[in-house]
Amino acid sequence: MAYTLFIILSLLSILFCSISSIPTRLESEIKLLYEGWLVVHHKNNYYDLREKEKRYEIFKDNLRYIDEHNAGNHSFQLGLNVFADLTLDEYRNLYLSPQSETWNKTLKVSNRYKVTKKDKLPDSIDWRDKGAVTSVKHQGGCNSCWAFAVAATIEGINQIVTGDLVSLSPQELVDCFNMGCSAGYRHLAYEFIVKNGGIHTEQDYPYTGINTTCDDEQRKGKAVTIDGYKIVPVRDEKALQKAVVNQPVSAGVDGYSQAFQLYQSGIFKDFCTTFLNHAITIVGYDSENGVDYWIVKNSWGNQWGEAGYIRIMRNVNTPEGKCGIANWPLYPTKKGKPLGVKSKGTSNRSPS
Repeated sequence: MAYTLFIILSLLSILFCSISSIPTRLESEIKLLYEGWLVVHHKNNYYDLREKEKRYEIFKDNLRYIDEHNAGNHSFQLGLNVFADLTLDEYRNLYLSPQSETWNKTLKVSNRYKVTKKDKLPDSIDWRDKGAVTSVKHQGGCNSCWAFAVAATIEGINQIVTGDLVSLSPQELVDCFNMGCSAGYRHLAYEFIVKNGGIHTEQDYPYTGINTTCDDEQRKGKAVTIDGYKIVPVRDEKALQKAVVNQPVSAGVDGYSQAFQLYQSGIFKDFCTTFLNHAITIVGYDSENGVDYWIVKNSWGNQWGEAGYIRIMRNVNTPEGKCGIANWPLYPTKKGKPLGVKSKGTSNRSPS
């Protein structure tokens, strides 16, 4: 027990690296960190020792990159998260889906959340505190981030309108929307849900992380419905802010960098393009030490980032927003008078 605790404490020590110098690590220390990381992430069952050694070398390279970054003066820290044994190419191939934006040209943008001079937007909002956000989920090896983002926004608007927070099924979208574990378009997923009379609960249609045949038996339960979806005025962070004041919003970002892969905490301000390759859910916004940021729920489990969340810099000098977050935000619509957003008692907040 004490040895296990020591391993975990050694692992966590990377989060507190000196900002003045790059740590010099002995091979024995790195091996200890690796063995501790394997335990924490339930990967200590390698049958192929050559594969374990290969992963160790990748782990060492990532640790070196993490130490170099954390020794600098940055607004965010990197750490040995769930992706610490993946090369950058492996991470990109497994978890990102570069998408063409040609389909966007045919879709009509809604002015519902266009900001006017009369609007006075609050300084911050966090839908986790208002009981409209379920726990962080993990898409696993299935490239289904789009399904998680769509489900999360419907969970949010359904709770706002009905008062009930219900965890919904990304797996139903993977199986029945015919996109499978590949790049999926959020607007088509919303349309599919409308045409099919709703999306079912995660309890009725649990997540498996693989693309299988649509199971009609699992779809006989009560579904959560929406009326449609709309597009926030694009390349307009103020409009996106107004939208997020009213409900959680799905968006795309560029997560192509090694810094994004190994993100641990803080406000992400690193270089990124505006080319969208990953779908996320914006559940709020705030500011820290004069820096504005979006509160972003991811679908890579709670051992990535701030318990599954990332804070991305807000109000930047490019209309697309940091990492393209304001490029094509979408949200579902559901008729009904909001019943309020009372806290459900269990907070889904991450450290901030």
